[in-house]
Amino acid sequence: MTPAIAKATRKRPRLDLGESIRMAGKTLVANKLRSGLTMLGIIIGNASVIGMIGIGQGAQRLAAEQFESLGPNVLFVVPGTPSNRQRTFDVPKTLVWEDAKAIASQVPTVKEVAPQINSSRNVSYLSRTKNTLVVGTTPEFLTVRSFDIAQGRFINKLDLDSSSTVAVLGPDLANELFYGANPIGQQVRINNISFQVIGVMEPKGAFLGSNQDDAVYVPLTTMANRIVGRTSPYGIQVTFISVSAQSQEIMNAARFQIENLLRLRHQITLEDDFAVNSQEDILSIANTITGALTLMLAAIAAISLLVGGIGVMNIMLVSVTERTQEIGLRKAIGARESDILRQFLIEAIILSASGGVIGTVIGVGGILLISAFTPLQAGVSVGAIVLAVGVSGGIGLFFGVVPAKRAARLDPIEALRSA
Repeated sequence: MTPAIAKATRKRPRLDLGESIRMAGKTLVANKLRSGLTMLGIIIGNASVIGMIGIGQGAQRLAAEQFESLGPNVLFVVPGTPSNRQRTFDVPKTLVWEDAKAIASQVPTVKEVAPQINSSRNVSYLSRTKNTLVVGTTPEFLTVRSFDIAQGRFINKLDLDSSSTVAVLGPDLANELFYGANPIGQQVRINNISFQVIGVMEPKGAFLGSNQDDAVYVPLTTMANRIVGRTSPYGIQVTFISVSAQSQEIMNAARFQIENLLRLRHQITLEDDFAVNSQEDILSIANTITGALTLMLAAIAAISLLVGGIGVMNIMLVSVTERTQEIGLRKAIGARESDILRQFLIEAIILSASGGVIGTVIGVGGILLISAFTPLQAGVSVGAIVLAVGVSGGIGLFFGVVPAKRAARLDPIEALRSA
């Protein structure tokens, strides 16, 4: 190369960014199939990450709504020590109806108390039988748990005192057994014992996978005497006790007083044989679980982004090999190493960012479909979208560096000779 040519080469102006982007776009459009297949990993990764985060947030929102449906200012007294509850699926039987009565009469911050016994039993009408949840409870259940009656009435004190064989059906169970006919006054059988239907509940919905509308409610005394039997010398054992505090502001005071009372009644000196939980406590646990699952699923989905980035690097390396002559010519007429480096980096970033945008559209569309056709109100997280698109563009930059540097360092004479 003569000194004049070398001097002209040194003075050749650098390609501007707009020209580099236009050249990169033309190159990628010229190889549509290759570009599309290269973006596929990025598309799948972005759609998966956005979808998993949206579903996780929807699960947390659904859990919050379900816990709110439990009733305002509600505390739950559950039996057993924390260690026992973690080691076994058998719920320890350390609470009795007398504990509930003591809480109602001796704790001033408590408004109402509703103990209950839960058991899964066969409920039948004529030839139709359904294995479902049978709840033995007291008249206070309605107000403590914010349930309403759609037809008839709920259990009253007379039913409780006389251990009446009366039952109130959840709306789903009533429809399944009576096919839309009026069940009031009809007889259903629970444990082969006839119960008169006196009411049907208003729809309440599911709670943590359990359908509260597919249940039957009977007096607590009837449940203990006729269905599950009495097994404790200290009174009627209960599954748990729902307690309504006077107000939200005194929830902590109510919990403290209930704990002290039960410790005195149970003569506890070491570990409690019960626990008092609020909605916030249980919701916090549920959010921790769903958050961990969301993070795990998003991490698994993010592997697709890594695979997509490797695909981008692979295709760009192939592109460098195929375009050796072009690179040699450009460098021979004065293109700098930085021009070549920038050109290939821009191509890699365009591939990744385009895949990120398409994947985002697919992910958001999937979330909207889930929200439309399932109870899960999945949300579109702006943060997740920004993160996913930013990461996909960063992956293009990161994995495009190696092939871009390789292209920039090609010797023009060797490149032209090899061509």
